[in-house]
Amino acid sequence: MTEFLSVDGGRIAYEVTGEGPLVVLAHGMGDSRDAYRFVAPRLVAAGYRVAATDLRGSGDSDMTFTGYTRTDIAGDLIALVRHLGGPAVLVGHSISGGAVTIAAATAPELVSAIVELAPFTRKQAVNLGDLRIKRVRQGMTRLLGAAMLGSARQWLSYLDVSYPGVRPADWTAQLARIEAKLNEPGRMKVLQKMGQSTPADAGAHLGGVRCPALIVEGTLDPDWADPRAEGAAIVAAMPAGVADLVLVEGAGHYPHTQFPDEVVTLMLPFLAAAVRA
Repeated sequence: MTEFLSVDGGRIAYEVTGEGPLVVLAHGMGDSRDAYRFVAPRLVAAGYRVAATDLRGSGDSDMTFTGYTRTDIAGDLIALVRHLGGPAVLVGHSISGGAVTIAAATAPELVSAIVELAPFTRKQAVNLGDLRIKRVRQGMTRLLGAAMLGSARQWLSYLDVSYPGVRPADWTAQLARIEAKLNEPGRMKVLQKMGQSTPADAGAHLGGVRCPALIVEGTLDPDWADPRAEGAAIVAAMPAGVADLVLVEGAGHYPHTQFPDEVVTLMLPFLAAAVRA
């Protein structure tokens, strides 16, 4: 059942299932809480209370907000955890990976651990040499096209590159859901604003994360020439011993949708240790 929480600037949508320690799932830009449709039931079956939320301006959440930065999203996640009675483990994908970093550093009493899936968590210099790699060149070109043209179709072309190899059984239906939502008036503007935001705010908080962190990268993610190196850089920027990096072989930018069993299998020991702590 969809519920709504009023925060500064509008309402965010979420749904809660299961019982047990709280895990909050936050998706990436251009998506909705439906991105966790394979992960959430597995976590519930493992004994967790799972709250999947729509980011501000996305899914069923309002589009009345003025800001769409990682800091803004982190504030919403903190408000949701407080509302649901934390602490919680926060799971963030892509832009939300940066948001959960900020939440963990600024509200440590509410965040027991974080999982970052293919996170955009730090500012990077553009390396033109990376464009020699086909998947990186295609990903960057299509991302820029979506940002400049504000076209749902252009965003779908980016997703085509972001899901190399294995795709979910409901791939066609997934694309139709995403396109229909992004064609609602104002939704692509939100995506563009998120895409224009810098991850520098998240990067500035990496050193302030004190809770356990799990960084998950897909080996074929088109957003980085070397996903392993990107994940390792995030781990290195956190205090020693806080974070671990794992890679999902053959996954692109959406490991939790392409390989939900593998991702949940990686998450469960981490969650259990975080809850015990």
